[in-house]
Amino acid sequence: MRFDLIDLRLFLHILDTGSITHGATRANMSLPSASARLRGMEDALGMPLLERGRRGVESTPTGDTLAHHARLVLGQIDRMQGELGEHQQGRRACIRLWTNTAALTEFLPSAIGAFLRDHPNVQIDLKERQSSETVKAVLTGAAELGIVSDAVEHGALQTLPFAIDRMVLVTSRDDPLAGRRRVALADLGTREFIGLAADSALHTYLGERALLAGQALSYRANVRTFDGICRMVEQGAGIGIVPATAARRYRGTPGIRTIELSDPWATRRLLICMRELQTMQRAEKALVRHLTQGRPGLSGTGS
Repeated sequence: MRFDLIDLRLFLHILDTGSITHGATRANMSLPSASARLRGMEDALGMPLLERGRRGVESTPTGDTLAHHARLVLGQIDRMQGELGEHQQGRRACIRLWTNTAALTEFLPSAIGAFLRDHPNVQIDLKERQSSETVKAVLTGAAELGIVSDAVEHGALQTLPFAIDRMVLVTSRDDPLAGRRRVALADLGTREFIGLAADSALHTYLGERALLAGQALSYRANVRTFDGICRMVEQGAGIGIVPATAARRYRGTPGIRTIELSDPWATRRLLICMRELQTMQRAEKALVRHLTQGRPGLSGTGS
């Protein structure tokens, strides 16, 4: 049973894209060559690695096992190259960081900007994902670091506190809810929302919270930023749910009202998660130290 690194990378590209064709393209390989390599892997194992699903190809249990070990092997090689690259002038280390919407837009920009300023030989590959996806990515080696909600099970990952993310409702000053101090999501079922783009992690998260409350959110418009939501809400186009940090930027604006959400999920602790801090590259450790600098209760690395 012999798999080379090209085989392993190809297989992961196929799983990431859900398509043999797209996986081959990402691997800079022709479709016939990719198909031949895939058949070779399956012949060597004597078992299928992929099966057709509603969303394209999906891995079989054997494929899941191969993918797990492929990520570990390739992740270790990437670490080796990164650490060796630190000895080469001009070579940049790349840190893959997956995070939820609130951390990406509200908490990380200034922190990451300062880190990159002080570490010119480091680049950061940021991806916006739901917390459950991020946990899986860090566990499998698809990402070195993640920032997730404490409401998600993080298994064997080590975690450190990062920030408190509190969601609030914003309305126009003339809205019937404007005089309320607190409101629950279940009370908003008939209202129309201004929200983030449908492909954002927060849009998906709020949809799930609404579903658990027995309703579906109705959107009049979807925008790319929390500031966009607030500006449209100010004009009376609908109501919106945004992080308190975003709403705070509009404090004192006559046309905006901020209302506390009483649902328990509306206040989340955000955690930095990793496989094992002590085995990480120097650049990754430096980023963790930077993100936790000055925050209380960060002396340990337990989960």
